[in-house]
Amino acid sequence: MAASTHPVALITGASSGIGAAIAHDLGARGFHLALAARRIDALESVAQAISVAGGGALPLPCDVTDPQQIATCVEHTLLEFGRIDVLVNNAGVMHNGRIGGADTAEWRAMIDVNLMGLMLMTHAVLPHMQAARSGHIVNISSVAGRIITVGNGVYNVTKWGVNVFSEALRKEVYSDNIKVTVVCPGVVDTELLEKIANPEARANFKAFASTLDPLTADDVARAVGYALEQPAHVSLNEIVLRPALQER
Repeated sequence: MAASTHPVALITGASSGIGAAIAHDLGARGFHLALAARRIDALESVAQAISVAGGGALPLPCDVTDPQQIATCVEHTLLEFGRIDVLVNNAGVMHNGRIGGADTAEWRAMIDVNLMGLMLMTHAVLPHMQAARSGHIVNISSVAGRIITVGNGVYNVTKWGVNVFSEALRKEVYSDNIKVTVVCPGVVDTELLEKIANPEARANFKAFASTLDPLTADDVARAVGYALEQPAHVSLNEIVLRPALQER
């Protein structure tokens, strides 16, 4: 297909929560969207809703821990739309719990998805942005990438890694006219809270969240949209947003 006349965004973890909210927001801004996630049924529902609203959305099953699936996702995006202007690395998992006695398979899952998956997807998309000498990469991190808390040690590791990688990337690609933004939300009310595997950690985190008026996925989506709408000479490198009642 010939290159789209609309800007094109590839969003990972787009089947629900923050990723779906970003998809709806960018669709309303006139983007054509490649939506990537593992849950194809949920992904197709998001794509259908965006299409009904008048946007273009292509659902692409993709596990960001699998380099071949990433390559296929990027290839299909380029075949459909001709280019990738924006990459939003949003796919993530959170398994809270203390280091002692932890299920180390949960550590591996967080490192593979939150950090390695983000880096692999960036690695696959970057050459196309560099060839076009244009692009914007948005990495969804967390305030957990800035503040260490007991019971979040390995999740902290992954999000600090996202922040470090984002800054290293920015320094490498700014001369290619590619912007890099890392978005660090505090507590967000999404289904991610329900997927914390450790029952005690899940209960503790939900109790903490209940003391706040948490962010919504739409709040984070608006922050991403704000970064993308800046003029060409402005590179907004980091956005930190918390519920007004969240101290840490």
